[in-house]
Amino acid sequence: MIMELSSIKLAVVGLGYVGLPLAVEFGKKRSVVGFDINSKRVAELKSGHDHTLETEPNELQQAKHLTYTTNPEDLRTCNCFIVAVPTPVDSSNRPDLSPLIKASETVGKVLNHGDIVIYESTVYPGATEDDCVPVLEKFSGLKFNQGFYAGFSPERINPGDKEHRLTTIKKVTSGSTKEAAHLIDALYNEIITVGTHMAPSIKVAEACKVIENTQRDVNIAIINELAIIFNRLGIDTEAVLQAAGTKWNFLNFRPGLVGGHCIGIDPYYLKHKAQAAGYHPEIISAVRRLNDGMGAYVVSQFVKEMTKRRIHVDASRILIMGLTFKENCPDLRNTRVIDILKELKEYNCQVDIYDPWVDPLVAKHEYAITPIKMPPQGVYDGIIITVAHQQFKNMGADGIHAFGKTQHILYDLKYVLPAEAVDLRL
Repeated sequence: MIMELSSIKLAVVGLGYVGLPLAVEFGKKRSVVGFDINSKRVAELKSGHDHTLETEPNELQQAKHLTYTTNPEDLRTCNCFIVAVPTPVDSSNRPDLSPLIKASETVGKVLNHGDIVIYESTVYPGATEDDCVPVLEKFSGLKFNQGFYAGFSPERINPGDKEHRLTTIKKVTSGSTKEAAHLIDALYNEIITVGTHMAPSIKVAEACKVIENTQRDVNIAIINELAIIFNRLGIDTEAVLQAAGTKWNFLNFRPGLVGGHCIGIDPYYLKHKAQAAGYHPEIISAVRRLNDGMGAYVVSQFVKEMTKRRIHVDASRILIMGLTFKENCPDLRNTRVIDILKELKEYNCQVDIYDPWVDPLVAKHEYAITPIKMPPQGVYDGIIITVAHQQFKNMGADGIHAFGKTQHILYDLKYVLPAEAVDLRL
């Protein structure tokens, strides 16, 4: 017998970019236990601060029914669990489900008869029922769809986006039985103001998430390839895109580095599952190779231009402006700016990274990088704008060129400055 909506005692497992906004919104309306294994993160949230900047201090204060904990025993009072932990890839771009499996173990140990476990972490189709449910069964001793139920509702958080927030993005829901699906859908409708879409199965909900980002990956890849072609032909890519954009149905994508927690990761999950099913996905594989190779392409263009200008590459000083994976947010997950840094170091360049959005401690922990507080003026042989932060736009061409020596190269990957103000653009 499935529980009633009013009897749900909610827990959110994982309080990152996805889990915290969920916990906060539900915490405005009902009792929620927010659980994370990171004691520093929990202490930060208890103090009323969110370093991801996805949730404002006043929103944390409004979540009056939300408590935070690192103690798994505190989850025993709950009967519905939303799991929102990272699903990265390993060094070989294979899905790494270890955070998801560990979270499932934690939940499984406190699972009781009739409880529901909902996953939000992006996975390949089948992962919830094939990889997570057996862990829940093992650690709870309960039988799936008899002793407990499962659901999947893919996260659609867009870090740094203050317009498209959790409550204003339509939510896809699903459940392991018809009754569970309806209950899960009703639960999310408590906080999603624009409504939900109930998928017919968990696998459909899982698949819809990975293709959303795979589609974007494909679209960016074709623009990246066009940028490479136009550069060979001596044509300004941005000018071409602006002209093409006058047609009502032209898709507005721009070339660049493809990183982050979704677009640069999710296609590998779909590729993995496709290969397990005996099919090698040609387009997805080609797209990933092309987009993952953009860092090397940028540096090759940059070095060629330095050589043409007779700027000595070896031991040159280079400034990279931007480290996050996208503009106006502190998110460093899977940033492909790292590719540019590694390539430049292969040429024995001395590289400084400047990013006013980045927490230096996080950069040090994640990538062993210490960003500079502010670039000195007049010292750089080359400058690469990798992220379109508003602060960089505010500097203008003169402000950014001031960091360079009298003779230097400025490469603008993100069209922050007008074409006539830079030496290279994608």
